[in-house]
Amino acid sequence: MAINLKKYILVALAITTFQHAFAQHDSPKGKTPAVVKEDEGTVSTVLNINNKEGIFSSTASFTFDVKNTYDTEQTGTISYVLTDEKGVKVKALNKTVKIGKNSDERYNFEIPTLKTGFYKLNMMINVSDYDDTTRRAFGIRADDIKSAYPKPADFDSFWKTAKAELAKVKPQFKVTEQPSQNTDNRRVFLIEMKSLDNLTIRGWMTLPKTSNKSKKFSVLLGLPGYQVVLKPIVGKDDDLAIITLNTRGQGNSRDVIHTERDAFISYNIEDKNKYVMRGVIMDCVRAVDFIYSRPELRHDQILATGGSMGGYLAIALAGLDNRITICSAQNPILSDVHNLVGTTEWPMNDIRKYVAGKPDVTFDQVLHNMEYYDTKNFATDVKCPTLLGLGLLDPYVPPSNGYAVYNSLNTDKKVMVYKDLGHEVSQKYKDYEGSWMRDTFGLF
Repeated sequence: MAINLKKYILVALAITTFQHAFAQHDSPKGKTPAVVKEDEGTVSTVLNINNKEGIFSSTASFTFDVKNTYDTEQTGTISYVLTDEKGVKVKALNKTVKIGKNSDERYNFEIPTLKTGFYKLNMMINVSDYDDTTRRAFGIRADDIKSAYPKPADFDSFWKTAKAELAKVKPQFKVTEQPSQNTDNRRVFLIEMKSLDNLTIRGWMTLPKTSNKSKKFSVLLGLPGYQVVLKPIVGKDDDLAIITLNTRGQGNSRDVIHTERDAFISYNIEDKNKYVMRGVIMDCVRAVDFIYSRPELRHDQILATGGSMGGYLAIALAGLDNRITICSAQNPILSDVHNLVGTTEWPMNDIRKYVAGKPDVTFDQVLHNMEYYDTKNFATDVKCPTLLGLGLLDPYVPPSNGYAVYNSLNTDKKVMVYKDLGHEVSQKYKDYEGSWMRDTFGLF
């Protein structure tokens, strides 16, 4: 049953706007694309960080394998440049090499006495018939990483006010079956509700068909990636309700807020009380209100899950609403936002562009407002067990930022790290998430 759940459900929920293999290379395993000449010879390379998760307690080590199938010797250099996450050079090395015809060579490297943090490694080869660069990353004492930027003193009261405003909005829940979308084993419903600012938000609920009128289903609440349209999700499981929420400005909830794709992240960001993410996060709280309003749903078995913005929303929701039973967040954006400056292009470039068109707004003002929307600040209030997925090559959630979130969690937690992946997680994560959920909810 767990296999079917993963195959038909969680793969779809992991969709995000930026779900690409940002391994900075054509091969996620580190193999360089072979160069083929007229004599059919090739040179290929593999760069491997010598730790399963790419995280060391002290000395970092890595290997660089070169395979030459030419009938001629390859001469030239291999070299590397090591930088911190902001691109400041830490160490460099250049080595002359000779690789015999039809032969393999392995080069071993160690770098001791590095400070706590994550590092970017560029490995270059330039020989007679081949040149290329492979990019990887690794960390040193990741569990010691802490954000340098504290949580605002009024963070909790800020969100208490937002929740109080939401509570004053009558939800007007509406559920409409969509017979044309039903499957042999599941019924599909359009769900609608009023949220903060009296906006209507929508999503989908699919329920297993059953003759047991008193049956109550555990709930998987799927939250959307950035500007991703979530659709109804149907699977072959018979013991789980699946709700996919399109928050304001997303999917079928774009009737009032319908920005251009790049503009959504900056919508009203100059005012922390009007910033679009305030409403988006309250939309997620309202979705939990919906779950609690339904007699066929288990109110004590709710998994909040998502990737990218969906991962961000899963942690924000779990931090603000203790009705969430377990939380799964893959590559959550807006993590340690101050430390994104000078490290990532997105979302900071889009935010700077927005600020440039607002003469009365400064970037520092915006950064201050974003402290109220920082993933790590929600993380400190999460009480439920939480699973976090990170890619060391993620250009939107640098690993130091991801670990600032993970290390802020004061609950049962697990992190799954993928040293060769970018803004994504592997099937192994999705399989683990499904098994973990089923074990927690007693779904066998």
